[in-house]
Amino acid sequence: MAKIHNLGFPRIGSKRELKFALEAYWNGDNSKTALQAVAQSVRAENWGMQQHCDFVPVGDFSFYDQVLDTSFLLGNIPERVAISDDHELDQYFRLARGRSANDTDAQCVFAGEMTKWFDTNYHYIVPELNADSTFHLNPEQLIAQIKEARAQGVNAKPVVIGPVTYLWLAKTKDNSDKLTLLDRLLPIYAELLRLLDDNHVEWVQVEEPILVTELDDDWQLAIVKAYQALQNARVNILLTTYFGQLEENLPLAGQLPVAGLHIEALQQGEDANRLLDNLLNFLSDDQVLSLGIIDGRNIWKTDLIACLEKLKPYAESLQDRLWLAPSCSLLHVPVDLDNETQIDTEVKAWLAFAKQKLEELQILSRALNDGPGSVQAELTENLKAVSNRRQSKRVHNPQVIKATKDISADMTKRSNNYQNRAIYQKKHLNLPSFPTTTIGSFPQTTDIRQARRQFKLGELDNGRYEEKMKEQIRVSIEQQESLGLDVLVHGEAERNDMVEYFGEQLKGYTFSQFGWVQSYGSRCVKPPIIFGDISRSQAMTVKWIDFAQSLTEKPVKGMLTGPVTLLNWSFVRDDISRKECCLQLALAIREEVLDLEVAGVKIIQIDEPALREGLPLRRSQWTEYLNWAVESFRLSASGVKDETQIHTHMCYSEFNDIIDSIAQMDADVITIETSRSDMELLDVFDNFSYPNEIEPGVYDIHSPNIPSEKQITALMDKAAQRIPFDRLWINPDCGLKTRQWKEVLPALKNMVSAAQSLREYHSATEQTPA
Repeated sequence: MAKIHNLGFPRIGSKRELKFALEAYWNGDNSKTALQAVAQSVRAENWGMQQHCDFVPVGDFSFYDQVLDTSFLLGNIPERVAISDDHELDQYFRLARGRSANDTDAQCVFAGEMTKWFDTNYHYIVPELNADSTFHLNPEQLIAQIKEARAQGVNAKPVVIGPVTYLWLAKTKDNSDKLTLLDRLLPIYAELLRLLDDNHVEWVQVEEPILVTELDDDWQLAIVKAYQALQNARVNILLTTYFGQLEENLPLAGQLPVAGLHIEALQQGEDANRLLDNLLNFLSDDQVLSLGIIDGRNIWKTDLIACLEKLKPYAESLQDRLWLAPSCSLLHVPVDLDNETQIDTEVKAWLAFAKQKLEELQILSRALNDGPGSVQAELTENLKAVSNRRQSKRVHNPQVIKATKDISADMTKRSNNYQNRAIYQKKHLNLPSFPTTTIGSFPQTTDIRQARRQFKLGELDNGRYEEKMKEQIRVSIEQQESLGLDVLVHGEAERNDMVEYFGEQLKGYTFSQFGWVQSYGSRCVKPPIIFGDISRSQAMTVKWIDFAQSLTEKPVKGMLTGPVTLLNWSFVRDDISRKECCLQLALAIREEVLDLEVAGVKIIQIDEPALREGLPLRRSQWTEYLNWAVESFRLSASGVKDETQIHTHMCYSEFNDIIDSIAQMDADVITIETSRSDMELLDVFDNFSYPNEIEPGVYDIHSPNIPSEKQITALMDKAAQRIPFDRLWINPDCGLKTRQWKEVLPALKNMVSAAQSLREYHSATEQTPA
């Protein structure tokens, strides 16, 4: 009898209840007790939707981030966040975002560094280590949730990030070897497993997703060492991998002394079956094999009949040692398709959100255990939906397919190199040294959100809505001019989201009402759905930028989301290659870029914050991805004249190991996050001579803390040690839509003051005789 289980569930709530409770708590409008009550309610709802599973994950819930939770579980908490006699939750939020509710300025700290979780758009707080790091078990929250789940009648399976992956995700502040800490960490995990056994836990999900990456000998040895040390635990360990295939790590994983192994089993074809068959040769007669057969990262319905054909031989061989699950945690998909009442009807029939994916698991389990006849109606309905999607005329557009095939190499090249373009651009723009600007968005106020909501509900006609947006653009321009910024933005008041906004205006996309997915903390995004070939029918941004430019003599940037980010931050088709889809998007953005230039826009920013996260987890596959990703960006940007300056923006990503590809993008100016990492990300320029201009982000917009002029100047001094000052700009790390004006204005004022100080210093230095 095949069993079913889940690896994790969306934790923000079906109506984003946790988001609103968190923000109310941070703003001082809610108590800890009220916040914890909402959290308990969300957990109860989540467990209720999973009750038909044989094992239900517990510990997958988080107030901010599961990696941060693991740091607190292991007692790895930086001293700077601890204030005597305060609540652990306050320490937790200080590390997550720089301050907790009701913290004074004296209690504000540097938030933990934040980066992308493997190749997803989810952000985690990077664990901080050094050679002297120690650990102690802090299990109260996990044990409390186990008891809470049992009281609801679910069979709890605790979820814990494994010791080796935790070290792999961490950074050492003193450049010491992280793996030397494994000996200190393993006793803490052993203690945790003993405690779980004392609390009558049968299975624990220990996650080691690094097993789907290319591991050197030291990290492979660390995996072996860790699970040999933990093999005597009385609780059963389900070693869990996801986000890819084991490939060369298959023998390593297959021989570990654990009670069960979870692997992603989404790939079809002879190669996938051969790898799975090889794994069976390594497993002992009593080990469980969990197959991630339902896609946990995308929203398309599973072809259940094809899945059953793949599963039958393994069900016959393994019997009750076969477990079925999604490929990974369902954190990366929305909660419930049933909430969607306005989504395109035809496309909706092709979709499955978290709740529906678990229903698909249940159908597969019943078909294997009781025979296909027991779920014949469900299988027939599924076949109809899958077939309709394959045959739908709305999916394929012959004109788009031809345009993609006709892309030439000349379309991906600027007419001149940067050095020659820079001469034209400096004359065209006439900017001071250390030009100041922002990334694009300004605070999305209550008035803005209300106007957008009224417009979507039909309570506000198009003319009145546009007037309200223009009022907000006027405010943004006035504020920027009063601050003294050099290059302005229109503030993006009309944009709900940097991907959804463009998707709404491109053919081939559709949208959900409530398809929210957590990006970090309380920040949620609603990824649009690419179901067909992409094309642009009209200009998407020109009228807003044109209006903003009419209000000022200073240059106003045109703001676009790049093709790679539009791809990676959408739910993407699985019936064509990602490359083909990305090139379609690039052609659409190229048309918009050219329209902006014709309208007289001098600077066009094509944001690509998702470039790094799209990297395959195996380096051997990087070149192929980077080639078409860079090609797509260049295709979108390279049709303009030399004097038009192209910017791009990359935030909260480790990009040092792909700096050569970033240089190949040939953007005139790139923006990168450097405030949380204290300019650490600029270390790459010690050995790489980046040819173009750089905007180091000096204002951490994910924290409510306001950087001082001194802090900004210190960061820029570090940047100027690596990059010639005449190629440096100053700006925040990212867009400001999530912040409030009361935070933004003093922060930008300090940024402008820092730029003025730097100009005076470098001007004086240039005039001083050698």
